[in-house]
Amino acid sequence: MKLFIHLFLMILFFLDRGVFGVGSDSVSVMEENSITLYTGVKTNQQEDIKWYFNDIRIAHISGDLNKICTDVQCNEGTERFRDRLKLDHQTGSLTITHTRNTHSGVYKLLIIGSSRNSEKIFNVTVYGFSASELYEVNKQEGESLTLNPSEIRKPSDVMTWYFNDILIAEITGDPNKTCTDVQCEDSDERFKDRLKLDHQTGSLTITHITNTDSGVYKLQIIIINSSFSVTGVKRFSVSVIESGLSSGAVAGIVVVGVLLVSVVAGVIYYRHHKSHNDHAPVPKSETVEQNGDGGSN
Repeated sequence: MKLFIHLFLMILFFLDRGVFGVGSDSVSVMEENSITLYTGVKTNQQEDIKWYFNDIRIAHISGDLNKICTDVQCNEGTERFRDRLKLDHQTGSLTITHTRNTHSGVYKLLIIGSSRNSEKIFNVTVYGFSASELYEVNKQEGESLTLNPSEIRKPSDVMTWYFNDILIAEITGDPNKTCTDVQCEDSDERFKDRLKLDHQTGSLTITHITNTDSGVYKLQIIIINSSFSVTGVKRFSVSVIESGLSSGAVAGIVVVGVLLVSVVAGVIYYRHHKSHNDHAPVPKSETVEQNGDGGSN
């Protein structure tokens, strides 16, 4: 019993002295996307924050901002990230932009405070294929067009749609911040109430499209978690073709075309056959008979 009490008191002692409490999160992201790893603190609380990648220091910020470094500034000769690291000076959170599969690994957060120390592990996996693929979509004028995120949206996710880098629609966890077309600050009146945003999936529908709707549509998806967030981008290249004849008229033209081809082929065959008969040699019996008749006259 005494041994149990002593062990219990030792645990309380070490916890009070600030022995590292370790937590971990697993994060998956596609290449070219961005990821932010959160600290959950503010640097004005005088914490000393250090980030490690596979036990190599890649970022450091002190509470009084006397010490700030990222990547090669922290360790000369380590250029794995090449200016892809961004350190939030208020929270110490770390953002990795334009991720590569070489960025997969273990990220360790070390927070050294005046009263308590903590440690957290992020297991990051970067998929080895690009997320910046451009999807091509072709539509005729007057039709409706729906662009799908192909993601299962969570209530906290933020989805923002751009047309040629102009904000045209946004959906967030806050219904008051949802907007389409002119409701969005940077948007113009190009679409004139022709945009419909699905609040469950985040898909965008454009009705009665015209050739002026041709261009690049970009969807930015921010998946937010308490410990991290992932920012992904999906692009659609839309080409709107001028409307022509209806499908029935097109089918009629095809039928008429087939008939014309058949008629022309028949005429060509008839003329070729007739020309062959006109130039065919006359049999000898007919020639003799014709000469005999001529002699009797």
